[in-house]
Amino acid sequence: MFKKVFTFCLIPLLIFCAVPANAAGKEQRNWQSEIVYYLIVDRFNNGDDANDINTNTKNALSFQGGDFQGIINRLDYLKDLGFTAILLNPIFDNDEKGYAGDRIINFYKPDEHYGSLKKFQELVKEAHKRDMKIMLSFETNQVSPEHPWVTDQTRADWLKGKTDDGLISLNQKNPAVNQYFIKAGKWWVQKTNIDGYYLNNADKAPIEFWKDFNGAVRSVKKNFFLLGDVHSNDINTIKKFEQAGFDGFYDYPQNKPLRSAFSDIDQSTKPLLDIVKTNESTYQGSTQNAIFFDNPYMTRFTRDMVNANKYPGTRWKLALTYLYTQPEIPIVYYGSEIAIDGGNAPENRPMMNFRADKDLMDYMTQISELRIKNPSLIKGSFTPLYDKNGMTVYKREYKGDVNIVAINNTSATHGVSIDTSQFKDDKELRGLLDGGIVRADNGKYKIVLERETSEIYKVVDKTGINYGFIAILVIVWILFFAFIYAAKKKAKKN
Repeated sequence: MFKKVFTFCLIPLLIFCAVPANAAGKEQRNWQSEIVYYLIVDRFNNGDDANDINTNTKNALSFQGGDFQGIINRLDYLKDLGFTAILLNPIFDNDEKGYAGDRIINFYKPDEHYGSLKKFQELVKEAHKRDMKIMLSFETNQVSPEHPWVTDQTRADWLKGKTDDGLISLNQKNPAVNQYFIKAGKWWVQKTNIDGYYLNNADKAPIEFWKDFNGAVRSVKKNFFLLGDVHSNDINTIKKFEQAGFDGFYDYPQNKPLRSAFSDIDQSTKPLLDIVKTNESTYQGSTQNAIFFDNPYMTRFTRDMVNANKYPGTRWKLALTYLYTQPEIPIVYYGSEIAIDGGNAPENRPMMNFRADKDLMDYMTQISELRIKNPSLIKGSFTPLYDKNGMTVYKREYKGDVNIVAINNTSATHGVSIDTSQFKDDKELRGLLDGGIVRADNGKYKIVLERETSEIYKVVDKTGINYGFIAILVIVWILFFAFIYAAKKKAKKN
């Protein structure tokens, strides 16, 4: 009897409280929605001792044991951090110095230190089971001096000469060279079902080659992602390659202002915000560029913080807040989750040790979840609302979903007032990182943040006093006490 009455009282309360967690709904995921983890296979994780051929962990220029099995073993680790895609360095067979994958001797075989083709296929399958994508760096313009082509007289016109780092530059004006890479590019997609290519040094090959290469690869897999790497800080130089069929580009022009804005306190983000607006008006609407703090070819972003005598954990949190809430695809270099430090290569390519920086890793997980659950943080318009000496506020809006991002990268508590005219109807700002609600006062929303902190607000309808909820609670308690009274009265009669 008691269970029936209690259930009867509880049902309306549960129905009333059952509110969807994400009122904006779940958007279909595309490459703009991805969060990419960039790793060097040899330096990530050693999962199979059998392929440790002439490894030397004491020599930073030697193979150190990382392999495909090591990545498989850590897929759940990356998934838990919120990453949805993994970018690998070139995995093709290299000479004995090619731990980073850039000294290629065979484009149709994985390097023996990494594992077999079958093991790589397994890696792709395991990633797909976890709804994660795999991208490969694909090199088309240079090979190792030990590549068979170098001594093949019939292919003398395939080569151009030595590069500054001793590799052999290829003649990509030669149609035979281009046809070779087009076939190889298609072969890897057909054999392994990978999801994308990162095409390094794209500016060293003719645009006509990329038109043919990109079209051929996409004919194998329709939604295959092609990320071009044009080594230039000039937006117009990069834009020329849009006609070649790339889906997006590595955003080099943003890198320097990005690092400058977050490596130290009291730094203006205006140069960074200006580039965002310039990109919007320069590139086609479908172009999906990728933003990054560092990669295998530059000093670690953490080194900038160390040089500024700042605590990396705090710096990285602010940096990630921006990285995960701006319009482009975030690419995070391996080890950033534990704030690895390092200068130029090979110092910036240490063996990953997986020591826990729980605070930073938890923050990375939290903010990646917010990015995934809020469509405006991925596809929304980008509107700067405030910028002064490191205090930055901007609005992201997409199909009625609105978020406000506030970053206080200053040396003091800072407050910013936002006019209610920025939003339709009567709204309030609900904090998603640390909680709390900001309500309008005299036509203004006053956002106050302590130094070196950030918050992401969801713009929601004003809640006010919920009289309906209060009424249901009153009814539940009345029914409960009525039941107790009836039960006591029945007990007395018995």
